[in-house]
Amino acid sequence: MLAGILVLALGAWALYPVDPFKLVGRPLSPPSREFLFGTDLLGRDVGAGIAHGARTSLVVGVIATAVAVGLGTVIGGVAGYYGRNVDDLLMRVTELFQTIPAFILAIVLVAILAPSITSIIVAIAIVSWPPVARLVRGQFIALRNREFVQACIALGMRDVRVILFHILPNCLSPVIVTASLMIATAILAESALSFLGLGDPNVMSWGFQVGQGRTLLRNAWWVATFPGVAILLTVLAINLVGEGLNDGLNPRLRDA
Repeated sequence: MLAGILVLALGAWALYPVDPFKLVGRPLSPPSREFLFGTDLLGRDVGAGIAHGARTSLVVGVIATAVAVGLGTVIGGVAGYYGRNVDDLLMRVTELFQTIPAFILAIVLVAILAPSITSIIVAIAIVSWPPVARLVRGQFIALRNREFVQACIALGMRDVRVILFHILPNCLSPVIVTASLMIATAILAESALSFLGLGDPNVMSWGFQVGQGRTLLRNAWWVATFPGVAILLTVLAINLVGEGLNDGLNPRLRDA
């Protein structure tokens, strides 16, 4: 399922070489041979929007997750390794972000930065890093007193080398699983922001299509239904991949 979505995103211009915003037919034409998924209120091809929107959703999900995981790993790793005052300071900052409703904060950030793909990625990354930081912190606390880490310190290794080459590789499994699930969350967040009209007006997305079709559900169900199904299948596929990674990387589940 996920492979099919990736092929759709990569081959969007081959499948639908026209601009997804271009008016290509009569408004609200139902699904037919000419337009497999019908047209929207302005006569745009819904299928073209789905294909080009797949790339937008995946790019936003992957990049926002990568930024959030990188930021959370750095903060959580430093807090867990050094502990004491450094840990207290960084965890208080983390808790501050966690006390603010994530989606509301994302809306405020996008509104301040002006709606665009970049601002959406930044907003999603900023609201997504605290859980990663807490996860990495816990892993570092559990590993920093292990014998192999103490041996590295006794040999005079620098802290950066100990963190990057000896502790971090041993806590990557839960981080990878968390990151895979965060991609699905980021796609949902981008779709929700676009649904509310806070997406990039120059870029087609599934949330934008659902938002445009929400008032047409009785008369033109296909305008919002097909993009909604695309969101559902993508998030479901990524969650299933995340569960598979958890089963494969978790030694307790793998040996069961």
